[in-house]
Amino acid sequence: MREQLKTTTQSSAHSYGLGEATDPSETLRLLEDLTQSAHKSADALQYIQSPEGYWCGDLIGDSTLLSNYTLLQLWLHPPQDGLPWGLAQLPHIQKVVHSLVASQLHDGGWNIFESGPPEINASVLAYTALKLAGEDPNSPHMKKACRLILQLGGLQACNSYTKLNLSFFDLFPRQFVPTVPPEILIIPGNVLYEMSSWTRTIIIPLSIIQAQSVRHPAPLGMAVDELFHPRTKVRLPKKDRISEVFVQADRLLKQWQRRGMKKIRAKAVRAAEQWMLAHMQYSDGLGAIYPAMMYSIMAMDSLGYERDQPDLALAIRQFEDLFVDDGDTVRFQPCKSPVWDTAIAIFALGEMGLGEPKRMTDAADWLLTKQVRRKGDWSEKRPDLTPGGWAFEFANEAYPDIDDTAMVLLALQHAKGTDPEQQTKSEQRAINWLLGMQSSDGGWAAFDVDNDWQILNRIPFADHNAMLDPTCADITGRVLECLCRRGMTCDDPAIRSGVEYLLTTQEESGCWYGRWGVNYVYGTFLALRGLRAAGDPSSNAAIRRASDWLVSVQNEDGGWGESCQGYLTNSFCGAESTPSQTAWALLGLIAAGHAHSPAVSAGFDWLIQHQRPDGTWDEKLTTGTGFPNVFYLSYPLYRDYFPLMAMAAFRKASEKLTYNVQ
Repeated sequence: MREQLKTTTQSSAHSYGLGEATDPSETLRLLEDLTQSAHKSADALQYIQSPEGYWCGDLIGDSTLLSNYTLLQLWLHPPQDGLPWGLAQLPHIQKVVHSLVASQLHDGGWNIFESGPPEINASVLAYTALKLAGEDPNSPHMKKACRLILQLGGLQACNSYTKLNLSFFDLFPRQFVPTVPPEILIIPGNVLYEMSSWTRTIIIPLSIIQAQSVRHPAPLGMAVDELFHPRTKVRLPKKDRISEVFVQADRLLKQWQRRGMKKIRAKAVRAAEQWMLAHMQYSDGLGAIYPAMMYSIMAMDSLGYERDQPDLALAIRQFEDLFVDDGDTVRFQPCKSPVWDTAIAIFALGEMGLGEPKRMTDAADWLLTKQVRRKGDWSEKRPDLTPGGWAFEFANEAYPDIDDTAMVLLALQHAKGTDPEQQTKSEQRAINWLLGMQSSDGGWAAFDVDNDWQILNRIPFADHNAMLDPTCADITGRVLECLCRRGMTCDDPAIRSGVEYLLTTQEESGCWYGRWGVNYVYGTFLALRGLRAAGDPSSNAAIRRASDWLVSVQNEDGGWGESCQGYLTNSFCGAESTPSQTAWALLGLIAAGHAHSPAVSAGFDWLIQHQRPDGTWDEKLTTGTGFPNVFYLSYPLYRDYFPLMAMAAFRKASEKLTYNVQ
């Protein structure tokens, strides 16, 4: 259990309180207002459904995606001796420069979430990209960036992945970056599958790049020496004695790379290449995520693949498909989210009873075509389990995820496809797969089972804060809700274990940590919905404490808001109210049995007041989590379908009350 949270807020928190239930006439008034708001919201949501039946908002990451894209262009278009070279002449680069300059903070740095402070990795990568693209390092904005980077500790303070990326171009000494050996695939013990799925897809192509020792020096001797802090040593990261052991092991690995048996190394590289190519099948790129896709392109290039070789050509096309041109500015999506967006949109519309039948059927049919029927990495620990999950993206069959699968099952209760018999079989496969993916502690993780070998967090390249895929409260809560809506109860061992997991992981303050959404409000609302669905009386005290906590962090304006900064402090960090986080808090309070409290009324009033005429909401803050403290996401549709879901929950909680009044 985490230490007790110290609640901090950026705005003065005001508790509307749970108090006495609101007057029934007030409930009727609110229901009337919400009905109008919900119809506008549902119309707006259905308007953007694709002709194929799915929803997919353009995900928004941070500036590191554009910066690393610039480095990839340098890799693919290296300077040639005796010929003029200019990265700025390549397609999109000028727009990349414009976008990076436009996103620079007043203090000279770049952040990784909206309204956040400057972050060292984002700032170093942006500065380097701009310099490579021809920006004058003596210009005011570049000098300001350099000063800020040195204040943050210089290039030495960056994580291993930033240093690795720069080392490929001799912009950081290679002897001080962690070694990623391809031999990890051929040594006994299956260590690779004790790492998180996303780490696997990143380190395998990285191991190939390092093993090939291909050099792509920056043009004309360009360097970023000005970013090195003069009073800090350049060395491998180490935190404690165990880390020191891994650092010593890394030195041995470097010697092995220089002097090891060539036959063993060649065998390992072949194994890594085969693993990479196999995992690119039935997928929109390796792992269908930006970093792995970028490294796979570099790995195939380092192996000598010609640009028109089918695997490499397809990988480049898939990577460039993440590129979004907004006119004067450009950005990269870290991945695509059609299954996730579609499932939540269907569920919100279905819960409110506002989904147009044809649209709901089209969405169900589309989702059913996306069920994963092939075994992926998860089967290393569950070899006898029949596939049946859904991935997050259009195609990523090696990596169906538990969260998406639970959300799709919730959605399919409201959306019936054109083949009811096939849908029933599909749903049963998914339920069986979810049950088989429960970890031994009773919780559920994102992609794997029992993926929590903590010692791996001590290895040098584990400082991206995502080496493992442990169980978490938010996914566990959603899975519990999903399974209980399918008829399971707390008498079933899986549900009982899941409830015990949530009760064990509740914070002293009453909230739950949110791994995949920002942050404690997200974790708390999903845990509450899971516990309420399970209906276990032993959770009543935990539910009361959680609802009290939610009210205690309500903003003065009636809404809720939370900053990503709380991941750094391990405490709730309040922020301006947002539609998505306000909806999450309302969903949590309604699940806790407080639908008709002053706090909930105030929250819905905030949503109604901030809804735009077209039925949507504005949301500036970042509310999605990729890797805590490293990478965050903005989901453009969160602000629209979660409020609709909250309205539906309120209507359902008010049905009996309004009937009695009438």
